[in-house]
This record gives sequence, structure tokens and C-alpha cells, in this order.
Amino acid sequence: MALTEEALQRLEIDAKEVIARYPRSRSALLPLLHLVQSEEGWVSPEGVELCARWLDLTTAEVTAVSTFYSMYRRRPGGDYQVGVCTNSLCGVLGGDAILERLEEHLGVHHGDTTPDGTVTLEHLECNAACDYAPVVMVNWEFFDNQTPASATDLVDRIRAGDPPAPTRGAERLCTFREVERLLAGFEDGLADTGTGAGPATLVGLELARQRGWSAPRPDRDEAQTADAAGESGTDSGYGNQGGPSGDDAPLPTASSDPANPTPTGSAQQEERS
Repeated sequence: MALTEEALQRLEIDAKEVIARYPRSRSALLPLLHLVQSEEGWVSPEGVELCARWLDLTTAEVTAVSTFYSMYRRRPGGDYQVGVCTNSLCGVLGGDAILERLEEHLGVHHGDTTPDGTVTLEHLECNAACDYAPVVMVNWEFFDNQTPASATDLVDRIRAGDPPAPTRGAERLCTFREVERLLAGFEDGLADTGTGAGPATLVGLELARQRGWSAPRPDRDEAQTADAAGESGTDSGYGNQGGPSGDDAPLPTASSDPANPTPTGSAQQEERS
């Protein structure tokens, strides 16, 4: 279904803000793909054409990126993307059994969406949350220590319009489109809500603090070499002063944040110099 004129105008405004955050416009492609996905629920051919026009790229270039990353949908999906980790640890602790139960309960398989358009089911290789295995993710929010029974209850509540709060993360479970807008770079006000990292995740940090460990500076070797030569080393991190991706780093500003408006024109160039 083609985008409405109102939707196109809204996307044009948001796209300009996203592009203005980057020294090179083509670096904004990933967030722009999230932006069109927040409107349509997937990256449609029309969404590909929009991104290509905004960034002066070919549709082939945009398609190559959108089909490379699994976070971009190639077809319409549900409001809630339910991913079950089936990698080694989660699988051994019950991930495979959870996926099998959900497939049977929902009547769909990996990559399919329930007839009511609510849930898209997928198996994931790793959620990077092995400390709380087996883990189910819904729109990239964690639901830890799951069982076939708890996962079934989870999807039932989602389909009933009463999605539970994630185990960790935001205080409420957002829809797929809401999350996509956040990933495009537009804050939803939920960053500091809900529950943060749990004890199992923080064990390593606590041990490091107890033993006085700290991470070395990323540019330590370079700085030591420069000091030996009587020169000053470059700063580490993003930006023009150093870092491997300095040219692609977004500016820490946004028009949607009144306290930090995006610089424009000469002011923007001055900010980067």
C-alpha cells in the first residue's frame, strides 16, 4: 500500500533531521531504513526509493544494505516480533523447547506472522544475554529465564492487548513501529525507565571494582609511542580528533532535543572543525 501524502511529508521532515546529524549524508542510511520501517512496518520498495532519493544513492545500493541486515524486514510483519534464542546455552537450557511450543501454540513457524497480525515469530542465534538463558526477545526487549509455559503466557498476553513489561529495559513494551522510530534516532522518553542490568550481568563489573581493575585507554600504545617521540598523541574515540570511524560519527545533537539543536550550514561545519 502506497504511503499517504501526509506520511510522506512527515518522513521528509524527519529524514532531514537524521541526515543533518552526519558529516557524510550516506552514513545516515541505517537510521533512515529504520525510519521508513517505523512507518510501514517493513522496508518496502517505496521505502528503498525514498532512502535512495534522500541520500542520492541508487536503489541497488540501498537494497544491498537493507537485505544484508536481518533487522530490516523484507515483508510486512506483526506488531510484536518475538525472537527465541536457540544458540548453545539457551538451546541447552530450553530454547529449542520454547520455540517448538510457540510454533505449535501460535500455528506459525520461523519468519511467519499470526493471522491477526500481532506476532511475528523467529528463532535467533544469540541475544547476547546468556546470563539469563533461556531468553526471549520481543521487539528487542528482554524476557529472561523463560520456559515453554511462561513464553506461551507472554504471547497470549501480547495478543490480548495486555503486553507485560520487559524483564529488563523500558517500563513498557513498545510496538515494532515505535521501536523502529527510536532506532531511527528519535527518543521516546523511556530510556531511564524500567529495570536496568541485573546481578548476574554485573558480576564481572563488581569483581573488577573489588580488584582495582580498569580498561586500558584505546589509544594507549599510540600515546606511548608519541610520548617517546616527544609528540602529543591523538584523542581516542569518535570525531575528527581520532577513532576509526570519525567521519561517520553522528553529531550529538538533534532538532527534536531543544537543548541541543542540530547545527546547520556553516555552524554545523564549525562544530566539526
